[in-house]
Amino acid sequence: MTATARAKIAAAAERPDWSLEAELWARGFSPVAGVDEAGRGALAGPVVAAAVILPVGGHPYRDSKTLPAERREELARQVRAEALAWGVGMAEPAEIDAFNVLRATHLAAARALVQLRLRLAPAGLVTDYLWLDDDAEVVAVARADSRSFQAAAAGVLAKVERDALMAGLADTHPGYEFERNKGYGAPAHLSALDAIGPCEVHRMTFRPLRAAAATGEAVLKAVEQADLPAVRAG
Repeated sequence: MTATARAKIAAAAERPDWSLEAELWARGFSPVAGVDEAGRGALAGPVVAAAVILPVGGHPYRDSKTLPAERREELARQVRAEALAWGVGMAEPAEIDAFNVLRATHLAAARALVQLRLRLAPAGLVTDYLWLDDDAEVVAVARADSRSFQAAAAGVLAKVERDALMAGLADTHPGYEFERNKGYGAPAHLSALDAIGPCEVHRMTFRPLRAAAATGEAVLKAVEQADLPAVRAG
């Protein structure tokens, strides 16, 4: 069993509750929002963050990585319908390359919180280990999306939003199977990088893309030295 499979089983065994929010409520911070992201480890596409404030009570939300796609989509619709407030933000690949993926994730979360605050301003935040520079009090813990209903709901919303964006990018940038791999380093995606090179939505500072760019530059240089016409896939 892989480490990823073990992590999914462990997350599925956990039951989110309100204990992390309760820490903030006890200190006088209310309301509290959950924040989570999707796409930090991908090679292409944006990183997407969401922020959610739910009514207190029981909820079906779980770590999005433990749920099948159809169930995530159902739950995302439920979040939008029942949340007191929610917001989604993203950082584009060029921003990831410019600032690094962690800072870009913070930027996406800040944009999600701007949208959230149009509806309801949180006094506290529960995040999946994102130490956000925000006016609200932050509780940042590992695996918050498996411990907090609100962080789990935010993770579901971010994942569904990003998956839809990647499906759209599959239409405009065919060949990489973004609709299947969502921009992560699946074998088909890596093979496409070898065959046709990166496109404008790839994160060029990530290691496989740096290698692809270096290979492409070496090929073009060799072509120039040999005085042959350069042919690029299009």
